[in-house]
Amino acid sequence: MGKRLRKPAKKEKSFSDKIIKILSNSANKAFNYKLIAAKLEVDDTQSRNQIIKDLKILAAEKKIIESEPGKYLIKAISQDYYEGTIDMTSRKTAYFICEDFEEDVFIPTNNLNRALDKDKVSVYVYNRRKGRRAEGEVIKVLERHKTDFVGVIDVQKNFAFVSTANPKMYTDIFIPKDNLGEAENGDVVLVHIEDWPKRADSPFGKVIKVLGKPGEHDTEIHAILAEYGLPAEFPIEVETYAQKIDTSISEAEIAKRRDMRDTLTFTIDPKDAKDFDDALSFKKLENGNYEIGIHIADVSHYLEEGTILDDEAYQRATSVYLVDRVVPMLPEVLSNFACSLRPQEEKYTFSAVFEITEKCQVVNQWFGRTVIYSDQRFAYEEAQYIIETKDDTIPEEISITGSSYQVSPEIVSATLKLDELAKIFRKKRMADGAISFDKVEVKFNLDAEGEPEGVYFKISKDANHLIEEFMLLANRKVAEYIGKQKKTFIYRIHDEPNEDKLIAMQNVIAKFGYKIDFRNPGDISKSLNQLMADVNGKKEQNLIDTLAIRSMSKAKYSTDNIGHYGLAFDYYSHFTSPIRRYPDVMVHRLLQFYLDGGKSADEELYETKCVHCSTMEGLATNAERDSIKYMQVKYMQDHQDQEFLGVISGVTEWGIYVEIVENKCEGMVRIRDIKEDYYTFDEKQYALVGATSDKLLQLGDEIYVKVKNADLVKKQLDFNFLRRAE
Repeated sequence: MGKRLRKPAKKEKSFSDKIIKILSNSANKAFNYKLIAAKLEVDDTQSRNQIIKDLKILAAEKKIIESEPGKYLIKAISQDYYEGTIDMTSRKTAYFICEDFEEDVFIPTNNLNRALDKDKVSVYVYNRRKGRRAEGEVIKVLERHKTDFVGVIDVQKNFAFVSTANPKMYTDIFIPKDNLGEAENGDVVLVHIEDWPKRADSPFGKVIKVLGKPGEHDTEIHAILAEYGLPAEFPIEVETYAQKIDTSISEAEIAKRRDMRDTLTFTIDPKDAKDFDDALSFKKLENGNYEIGIHIADVSHYLEEGTILDDEAYQRATSVYLVDRVVPMLPEVLSNFACSLRPQEEKYTFSAVFEITEKCQVVNQWFGRTVIYSDQRFAYEEAQYIIETKDDTIPEEISITGSSYQVSPEIVSATLKLDELAKIFRKKRMADGAISFDKVEVKFNLDAEGEPEGVYFKISKDANHLIEEFMLLANRKVAEYIGKQKKTFIYRIHDEPNEDKLIAMQNVIAKFGYKIDFRNPGDISKSLNQLMADVNGKKEQNLIDTLAIRSMSKAKYSTDNIGHYGLAFDYYSHFTSPIRRYPDVMVHRLLQFYLDGGKSADEELYETKCVHCSTMEGLATNAERDSIKYMQVKYMQDHQDQEFLGVISGVTEWGIYVEIVENKCEGMVRIRDIKEDYYTFDEKQYALVGATSDKLLQLGDEIYVKVKNADLVKKQLDFNFLRRAE
């Protein structure tokens, strides 16, 4: 009888990665093979033998330590363990961002182990195979990025679930019945994650606040604020404190200041502004030079350190400018009244006063506290009218008073001279390598209920540039004055652009026939300015403006001065907007402290404050962007039957993004909704290619679309493809 053939043995399964995970989760506890088998819920002999074998191999590789015979501990510091941040995708997978890796480490869904977007985590990175992206597993969540989420609640008999509209939040939140509060089925709520038990599919949470019903205007605006942890109103004790502040102008205080009430002074602001941060004064000197004062609301006079009002302002760090409202950093009694440089009122200010020649050379400077009297308030449109026409009569249609009025010859003359000087300053800045980003801003005309009636574009003109140049002058000179003393200060810094992002941008703009010169930072700024000039007024302008801004580093606050690349300044700070930015308040305090002879302040303390202010600025920017997107969706909801001409602004494997030419609203046309051909995504051409026609749909192509779906909650627009533009 022939020898019986044995079945090939099953390939033995390695438990190494799971052993590492178990030991890591209990870093100070020693495990033997029996405890590990119990944790892994295996009890067959083959698996136990494999665990013993894997333990010996891991110990030999020095990944774990045999603390006593048969007992093992994780090695305290392992080269395969790293700390970093989770960056979730919308596909329930993530990337691990860590300075130790040039390329982000991929984290599959089943290896997330309860980590959420932007959490700080400890990750075990598997042995990398050549040519393959590194993969990892979250071992421990070290710090939650956020624990409060906005979503819609689905109430069942004994519990509820909250699901969010955030595509990076891959799980819903379980709400026990006794944590429901006042929430009813379908409400938009703010929930706090309290726990995420190991064996639970979802985190456990508690309803903190009911925001309203989905789709309602106030609900959605409050939801945007809550999503970013931004407050909608001031605590009652802060409002009460602010109301009790003495806001009178006293002779005793005036005596401590430089009195500039007799110098011609005026403000230029948006027509709907209520908080006037800055004013300009103008005087022609006997030597032919000009004395120009940049006068900034003296917020730090009223905002005393260590008070609940100051604590609240610091926590907020910035005013938030949503599409239909301002969430101020300071209570209204200060932001719109006491600090605001309103016309025909005496105000305390902190000033930078310069003696400037006809050629814009600064020959003298003075910084200090002042008292001013604003003779006139202009809207930008009114100042622009004077600049363009040299006329002293403001017509009724642009007048903020509602009727035509005459401006004094002194103010007309001062406005025209300041415009002339501002243009010289701007020309010099551009020659020094500053980058001009005059991106078109989308604004809405809203009715009394906050509903969008129309869209218009805000474009910077000479009057805007006039104010901008003198604010830049003050910000630069204040920073330079302290910076050259080598004392701790708060700078607004901007690093050189990221070369990888510029290369990616070059690949896109090349399709439109443009290019960037990469030889050195100076050439980059010149070619970017040329690019901005070349695309001005073209259909691809908004797309290329957006790409250029995204290719830049983000400006931020820091005590470590590296200069400001975008403005081409070696020294730069924020001094001119303390009503709406807390860093400006700190700059005022430090400047006065140093003017009084103070020694260098605590750098570490101020760096911590800089990081906080930069973070809050980022959250405010996101909230502002979301509110514009919400209003765009709301506007398009009322235009569902209308055909729109759009420009393809993005191409992906699942469809094309289209920006409407007349209102800059962006939405998606999914591949399956393009019926003229069967399209597939060609990554090399960055285009969709028709299978039968070989026709391309690529960046910059003009097409006609109609609204398919406008989702207010997700703030998403879907379009139907109609046809190509002829």
